[in-house]
Amino acid sequence: MNDLAARLRDLHRPGDPLILPNVWDAASAGVVEEAGYPAIATASAAISAMLGYPDQEGAPAEEMFAAAGRVVRAVGVPVTVDAEAGYGLPPGELVERLTAIGAVGCNLEDTVHPGGSLADVDAQAEFLAAVRAAGPDLVINARADTFMVADPGFDPVDEAIARGRRYLEAGADCVYPILAPADAVGTLAKELPGPVNANCLPGTDVARLASLGVARISFGPTPYRVALAALKDFATRLKAGEDPYAGGA
Repeated sequence: MNDLAARLRDLHRPGDPLILPNVWDAASAGVVEEAGYPAIATASAAISAMLGYPDQEGAPAEEMFAAAGRVVRAVGVPVTVDAEAGYGLPPGELVERLTAIGAVGCNLEDTVHPGGSLADVDAQAEFLAAVRAAGPDLVINARADTFMVADPGFDPVDEAIARGRRYLEAGADCVYPILAPADAVGTLAKELPGPVNANCLPGTDVARLASLGVARISFGPTPYRVALAALKDFATRLKAGEDPYAGGA
């Protein structure tokens, strides 16, 4: 058993969640580790933007893995990598690449790229089962993207529950109903027989999500955007002849 993977898995505690201010490079990973967080998670949207590509597998897989590898090398705590939908790689190769960079966990979403449609649930469950078989220690965070579909024609909560159950049966460690509002997160945490990962969206907070029974809380690309906003404020003040440090930089 990989000790870092075991540590990451043990940090998923319903009601006492693992909190992950997602990172995008070695420097941001070091900041988060230094702040005392016991694990690190990357955000694909932040990494792809940092590399100059659009999100949703718009960046070459090689560049995404290379960036994630630099994150892993920068810290001594477990790292889980946002691997998007797997970049079209066979499960065995995907696990090999994650293992090669030292990642002990990954996000895998059930959105099909390009196009943005939801993957067939049976096919996605088979894919997750194959990833589990190839990586017995890997901490798999299975995204259920039902709240991202415009005019879906189904109830996103019911569909997330159905998909989440299938993904847990297939070997996932955690279910991630990305963009689910807090009320829906609470329902999912009660109905799913495994840990639930929630976004900390505007209008909610960590304490409320913890009280709903989630085991993991993510912030996605928000920390990256906050960092860019601080840089923009600094540069704007400097350009205007103002004290760039007046904004608290």
